[in-house]
Amino acid sequence: MGEISTLYDEDFVLWSKQQAEALRAAGSGTTNRPIDWENVAEEIESLGISQRSALKSQIGRIIEHLMKLEFSPAADPRRGWTGSIDDARNEIERVLEDSPSLRREIDAAIAAETKRTLRKAIRALEEYGEIVSATVARLRSRTYTAEQVLGDWFPPEPGSELPHDEEQ
Repeated sequence: MGEISTLYDEDFVLWSKQQAEALRAAGSGTTNRPIDWENVAEEIESLGISQRSALKSQIGRIIEHLMKLEFSPAADPRRGWTGSIDDARNEIERVLEDSPSLRREIDAAIAAETKRTLRKAIRALEEYGEIVSATVARLRSRTYTAEQVLGDWFPPEPGSELPHDEEQ
């Protein structure tokens, strides 16, 4: 039982997945039939799903603000966007500390959240008249790496000549 408890403390998502499988297997036997094994298993599994959802939500938040920083010429909201990115990166660190198995899902989450967030970023830029068709095309082709999303990277300030990752 100690190994299972250790896994619970080290990787909640992996623990929840294993426990859901174990409950389903036990439920197929004749012991403890009054327990609603399938729903108990689904509830435990949903705890892991909520961790995954939190990760995706924070990745989307980061990407939205990276896009705004990269494509908006506005000066005033930039500090708020960078602060939001820092907060989201901290939240992701917490999620990954609790559920390290989610690290292998980061690249797929970034790709999916980039597509979802794109519409929102375009609408926000359009709302303030900060976007032209060439910018929309650049936004639609923009991708971010895990290092850019989770690390310390920020897009260059408007008007700077070199992209931030080339300056380093």
